[in-house]
Amino acid sequence: MEILQQNLVDFINSQNWIYAKTYPKWPHEYIVREKVDEKLFIEFVLFIRKNGYIGGFYKMNTLYLNFNEYTYWTMGEPIEVTTIINRCLKENTYENRLKNGRLPED
Repeated sequence: MEILQQNLVDFINSQNWIYAKTYPKWPHEYIVREKVDEKLFIEFVLFIRKNGYIGGFYKMNTLYLNFNEYTYWTMGEPIEVTTIINRCLKENTYENRLKNGRLPED
């Protein structure tokens, strides 16, 4: 995997990540493309898609990228319509919660 460039590290660290309160069973945060630097948003999405790994979320596969204590992902739409980057603590990923018997009940 390529090393995350300093401009992307600065981008990640400077964002006001929004807590996704509509999914309390899956604690995560997100940023919205129209509210952040467009060029850096696209650059980070492309980095995730180039350097990420395929991981599961129930029956769905998604590209994830681990960086520091977080796992990042988009919803896989074409870049032109991708509007959200999500992140959660690594301990709260589906695969980690499944492995540790911590999946939420329906």
